[in-house]
Amino acid sequence: MTTKKVGVGMDMTVRTSKDVASVDGNGDGHSGGVPLSGGARASAPGESVAPLKVVVRVHAFPPEFNAGSEHMLINMLRPLVERGHDVTVWLSRLGTATEVYEYRGIRVVPLQARLDFPSAVRQADVLISHFECVLSTGSLARSYGKPLVVVCHNTHRSTFREAAAGGAALAVYNSQWMRVEAELFFADYPASVRPANELVVRPPVVAADYAVDKPGDRITLVNCNPDKGGHVLEQLAKRMPDTKFLAVTGAYGWQVIPDLPNVEVLEHVPGEEMRERVYARTRVLLMPSSYESWGLTGVEALASGLPVVAHPTPGLCESLGDGGIFVDRDDLAGYEAVLRKLDTAAEYHLASKRAKARSAELDTAADLAAWCTAVEALAYKNS
Repeated sequence: MTTKKVGVGMDMTVRTSKDVASVDGNGDGHSGGVPLSGGARASAPGESVAPLKVVVRVHAFPPEFNAGSEHMLINMLRPLVERGHDVTVWLSRLGTATEVYEYRGIRVVPLQARLDFPSAVRQADVLISHFECVLSTGSLARSYGKPLVVVCHNTHRSTFREAAAGGAALAVYNSQWMRVEAELFFADYPASVRPANELVVRPPVVAADYAVDKPGDRITLVNCNPDKGGHVLEQLAKRMPDTKFLAVTGAYGWQVIPDLPNVEVLEHVPGEEMRERVYARTRVLLMPSSYESWGLTGVEALASGLPVVAHPTPGLCESLGDGGIFVDRDDLAGYEAVLRKLDTAAEYHLASKRAKARSAELDTAADLAAWCTAVEALAYKNS
């Protein structure tokens, strides 16, 4: 074994400081869009809206950096582009790209391509950020009176604190569990520091982008970081020498690389290549993560009816539902027993059927409609 380090719900709510309004596919349960604080509203899906300048500030972006958070953001930005808005992503870290490029219809400005990000903020209608860029983007947003949307990808206290310190006009949570954790965090602080509006948007997965016709023959782990279960895969491969495993290195963190004859190692795979290079070769996906706020890889696997054997984090339990098979990450014997049971055709068929059914339940069309409407409402209220 070697290690190496790499790389840099349908149920949605928009919460204002005064109340909480349920959001359905039409925006607010009525025909007129989602109301945010102050009574402002945006057009409902299908109505014509004036194009907005949406400026996004993040540390890294595909194709060079492919983590779940980045792909969640991409699938949230694409509907804004499809609605006619001008969406530009500005990168804060040095990468290999030197010129402005387009990725899946989204314009991306590398750090060294242009030096005028603050000018872009001045001209923006709305700003979006996540992770390390939230505080600096929030400061610029205050300077120029622009609304800031913060996309929260985890329940760490620093995430909620930075959303508050950044002056978020809208905080987006990726699960109901995260929304509850945010409630508990902000309960300890004055109401004035809480983001004015909050929305749950489950990480969007277009099932057709990941579904394969038939399963492969590998037990697969994507991201061999110890926190994601790299050591679990290695120990299982030792216990099951006649079983084929696939270890896909991740976009970040130390990677546990098993040096075993029954383990094939794939270097980090771009998101758009996951279907052919990973899921088409996978029979069962492992997710023995110590922490997952949602679990995008697991949801992608469900689209093909691939059974997902996972550690029962709150996020994975919410995302996988009855499409998941849950075993504590420290119970290696339990993982082995489950994998051997899935070797039987009947048991595999039942698990695959549950996975496909769960994938169908996780259609996020309404989530994305509510997201677009909320972003538009913020911008038009501020204009």
